[in-house]
Amino acid sequence: MTRRRALLGAGLAAALPVRAGARAVLTVAAFPLVDEIARAATPAWQRLHPEVELRVLSRQYSDHHTAMTTALSTAVALPDVMALESSFVGRFAQGGGLEDLRQPPYEVERFRARLVPYAYEQAVARNGAVVAMPADIGPGTLLYRQDILSRAALAEDDLTRSWEHYVAAGARIKARTGAYLIAHVQEIKDILIRSGLRPGEGLYFDTDSRVLVNSPRFERAFEVAREARRQGLDARVPAWSNDWAEGFKRGRLATELSGAWLAGQLNSFIAPGTRGLWRAAPLPEGASAAYGGAFYAMPRHAAPARKALAWDFIRLMTLDPQLQLQAFKAYDAFPALLATHEDAFFSEPLPFLGGQPARRLWREAARRISAAPVHKQNQFAEEVVQTELDKVLNRAKPIRQALADAEQLLERRARR
Repeated sequence: MTRRRALLGAGLAAALPVRAGARAVLTVAAFPLVDEIARAATPAWQRLHPEVELRVLSRQYSDHHTAMTTALSTAVALPDVMALESSFVGRFAQGGGLEDLRQPPYEVERFRARLVPYAYEQAVARNGAVVAMPADIGPGTLLYRQDILSRAALAEDDLTRSWEHYVAAGARIKARTGAYLIAHVQEIKDILIRSGLRPGEGLYFDTDSRVLVNSPRFERAFEVAREARRQGLDARVPAWSNDWAEGFKRGRLATELSGAWLAGQLNSFIAPGTRGLWRAAPLPEGASAAYGGAFYAMPRHAAPARKALAWDFIRLMTLDPQLQLQAFKAYDAFPALLATHEDAFFSEPLPFLGGQPARRLWREAARRISAAPVHKQNQFAEEVVQTELDKVLNRAKPIRQALADAEQLLERRARR
């Protein structure tokens, strides 16, 4: 569920010691497009600290997070500030390598009411530590091709009323237009397992590490995904592949379940030729889900002499309304700062979406999302569940057996 373009970045380097008389340097490790957003903030940083150079170090998305994992575990080559995608915040929080921003002099809890609630809560570790500050978020949305729906004699409500209606609409779309409903049914599963969470429930584990996958929530997710596959409604192409991009360009994909940021990326570089043909809608059944988002964190063992500077940079990037709106307008980075949400920009029409003022829709979606507790085995659980779904889709494995097997494997792993 990442929202970052696959751009080439510079190699990550350790911050060099400052020589006598040399200008101080604050290093920020980031990934596309967060690196560009950070660099764009250089003038604001220079006004705040003209004596300190801002050096943004960039790697590709996966390479960046691998490098940060290594840096935190070895306390070597640590930047002063590291950007993290939301899915990594919870994993890193469990390791204890990030500064607890609740503690003096940071006292981050005083800013909690100024941020989108679920985004702030995503950075709260199981022990209560707050390990990062949210900069931008990815409220989930359904994007659909209005022209394809018209050819199939369908309306938006046919897609959003329920998941069963969504699948039925997909069958009609395929029969009348030849287009697929969606790129891959995994996207349906990913939304449905995030719907209907009760207090104390994470995606795969509850707060007491009980495994939750053998449940009606997962059973329904698998059933809807299987039915869509049975009817041949997905193109069976993974997100961010060449076939995925071509599907958008050539009108072979009628809908996409993703973060609001995807509309901007479709417009800017994935399928700009489809401008005006798309619309945004709520997820089916009013489901709420978050797709990505960027956070800033401070390594606990980073240079103590620059901790105050690092905190100034984090506050600048997350609490300055002007910079938050600048990132939104230039990079589709939907702001986590609530003070920006009443800006007139949210009501402006989006030409790519046929003039629809969709940012207001996404703003409401962001307010409904609830943060799920993050478990240290979430990444492993995601792989296990996806493997079992593949067995259901490709080998006709019974759903209940697949979920029971996933539960058994995860229970053994959780006891370690």
